[in-house]
Amino acid sequence: MQTMITLSLLLNVGVLIPVCFGLLTSANWVGSAYGAPSEARSILLSVYLSILLVSALLLVISDPKLVIALLLVQVLYKLTTPLTVGSFGNPVVVSNVFIAMVHAITLATIWRSSS
Repeated sequence: MQTMITLSLLLNVGVLIPVCFGLLTSANWVGSAYGAPSEARSILLSVYLSILLVSALLLVISDPKLVIALLLVQVLYKLTTPLTVGSFGNPVVVSNVFIAMVHAITLATIWRSSS
């Protein structure tokens, strides 16, 4: 169980550091993935920074109940992105679905170990 928790949290940190940095600096690739600079993109950055900080904290303070809450919200929002975006063509949608699968496995692992 702990291995999967660590994997999911490290995946969050490993993905979100470059994504947040790219959004903060308006890197060249950001426009095609997230659109032009806007208030909505800044709000998304805030959400991503929050997930990044909580993931880093949970790597230090390992509490499966808190991990469940974080990952469950992520799985739900990541799996709804193809519906809200309207396609699977966007690279953010593709990565969201992949990450949601990893987090779902982690959630199942936690569930099985607590039963």
